[in-house]
Amino acid sequence: MRYKIYWLLKCQLFYCVFSWWNLVFGQIRYSIPEELQLGSFVGNIADDLGLDIKQLSTRRFRIVPGPRKQYVDINLDTGILFVKEKIDREQICGPSLICVISLDSLLENPLKLYQVEVEILDVNDNAPSFPKTQIRLEISERSTPGTRFPLESAHDPDIGTNSLQTYDLLPNDYFILDVRSGEGNLPVLVLQSSLDRETEFRHMLTLIAKDGGVPVRSGTVQVTIIVKDANDNAPVFPQSVYRVSLLETAPTGTRVIILNATDLDDGPNGEIRYSLSSHASARVREQFDVNSKTGEIRLKGNLDYEENKAFQINVQAMDKGSDAMSGHCNVFVDIIDVNDNPPEVTLTSLSSTVSEDAPVGTVVALFRVADKDTGTNAQVQCQTSNKLPFKLESSLKNYYALLVQHALDRENASKYDVTITCTDSGNPPLTSKKSIRVEVSDVNDNTPRFTQSLYTASVMENNVIGASIFSITAFDPDVGQNARLKYSILETQVQNASVSTYISINSETGVILAQRSFDYENLKNFQFQAQVMDSGTPPLASNVSVNVIILDQNDNVPVIVRPLAEYGKTAVETISRFAEPGYLVTKVSATDADAGQNARLSYSIFQATQHNLFTISPDSGEIWTIRRIANKDASKQRLVIVVKDNGTPSLSATVTIILSVVGGDIETFSSVSGSSEDEGFTPDLSLSLVIALGVISIIFLVILIILAVKRQWIV
Repeated sequence: MRYKIYWLLKCQLFYCVFSWWNLVFGQIRYSIPEELQLGSFVGNIADDLGLDIKQLSTRRFRIVPGPRKQYVDINLDTGILFVKEKIDREQICGPSLICVISLDSLLENPLKLYQVEVEILDVNDNAPSFPKTQIRLEISERSTPGTRFPLESAHDPDIGTNSLQTYDLLPNDYFILDVRSGEGNLPVLVLQSSLDRETEFRHMLTLIAKDGGVPVRSGTVQVTIIVKDANDNAPVFPQSVYRVSLLETAPTGTRVIILNATDLDDGPNGEIRYSLSSHASARVREQFDVNSKTGEIRLKGNLDYEENKAFQINVQAMDKGSDAMSGHCNVFVDIIDVNDNPPEVTLTSLSSTVSEDAPVGTVVALFRVADKDTGTNAQVQCQTSNKLPFKLESSLKNYYALLVQHALDRENASKYDVTITCTDSGNPPLTSKKSIRVEVSDVNDNTPRFTQSLYTASVMENNVIGASIFSITAFDPDVGQNARLKYSILETQVQNASVSTYISINSETGVILAQRSFDYENLKNFQFQAQVMDSGTPPLASNVSVNVIILDQNDNVPVIVRPLAEYGKTAVETISRFAEPGYLVTKVSATDADAGQNARLSYSIFQATQHNLFTISPDSGEIWTIRRIANKDASKQRLVIVVKDNGTPSLSATVTIILSVVGGDIETFSSVSGSSEDEGFTPDLSLSLVIALGVISIIFLVILIILAVKRQWIV
């Protein structure tokens, strides 16, 4: 067995090495004869590529499936390329002089692509054969020596020296053989001596067709010559070979050519009938039809350039003489390719998920593009949308790589539907599309953020220990573990104690819990720092300030600070019997440790010995006389003053004031709790009070008179 290995490294039109994704390309070429047994050795591809055999399996070395049958395969354990399917060169390549099977092989981690070409060498496995086992010719006895009688040619599907090379005619007395090499090795019988039907009406000849193989193969046909009278002129075509062209899209019924043969005979001997020769292939008979009368050839079936690029039509013209004679010509029909095949896009390799921190230039997918057309119709350009963070680059002839072009951000777009559009250069151009979905995986690149830059929490004092007082919330645009958040409180001091003795936080929900019952009167507010941290690698965190305000609750009773109670809750005061209405008797003052409305106090008289004698200001607590003290009024007036705050519910305190009326015959008094002498009361003090009240009354009257006079003057 013979084989050859070629390494070709080129860097422009055919084969390239692109370093941007470490894809190294090479071409390996082997030559083997056809008809090898299955499993036959083709070549050691591992040695030829300089690869360790172990790498073939670990790096998933494989042959990329193509549109054609895979005739060879590789043994990953030995690295040997072997024959997988029976190889018949004539079936694969037909009459082509060069027969090559092209394969694409792929090696991953890193990704490398190799092209393998296996040239199939012809062996002489076909003998020349004639369309028929017998050829019957009717030749007029009037035929003159030198008359030529074309015979149907033999056919040998082999090529080169293995194909049909020559003809031999077994020796006879009347005919010799002439071969027209310019007309497809067409054998022609040449009459050497005049025929005489009366002497011999039939001649049996043996025609041998030989190829040039080693050993030589041959085929024979029996040529029977019937000698007849009359018709001694065969139809003749102006040309022995015609060549026409047809578009592969030509519709059925299209006229190909009109043939016009001539026959010098008259009458029926000169009437010509046209037909396809018996040597015409079945494919030709399916595609073309010949009008027997006009010689017009029309298209009968649909053409496909990709299946048949040319046809050879052998046409026979036969006259209607009793000894019918025929002439032959060959019509070569070249099929012109039109752009009737859209590009075929095949996904060879795909990374369906790419990390959002993937660097620019990362390979996402590898595509193979093929077009069954030829020339410019097969020149394909592929592109994708410019709005996507990906781009296409041609890594090799017919291959495109989808690369990361811009930085990815999963939080902005978690997936992309990428459509690859491939268009050929035909007229009109044809387009194919291939869509893939690329998922973007998350990395921990976003710090958790609180919903507010500062939180303010309000909690009522006297709260329940362990109760929820507030909650903070953060969010992380990442996903999975990268977005799993945990809350905590940073250590700080509040009134010389750890903040953890005041509050705690639920690490999962961010709910803040009270660890003690707060007292507004001792602590009105405090601040601390809360932290949120994700579970990514490495973890990211952020802090926020929380201001806790303690709200006042009405939990403090008003405290009366004036007048001072000398006996429990009883205070003692004196008043002159001569006090005028509006006289300030005393003032009740109280305080409340609460704040706001809870500390807003109001004063009222709850009980009084005589309700029409005294009044109290609800705001200031000042007690005034309403009228003069009459002799009939008791000398001891008892007032119970209630002080209420404005909280809900309202809290209150009371004080009892004993007012002793002095002046006249009464000089001393006693309180309800016991008797005591008022050493501070004297008649001179009472007289002074009366004089003062009199002066004030006179001044008041003078002012009223002045105002009245002034008003009258103005009027």
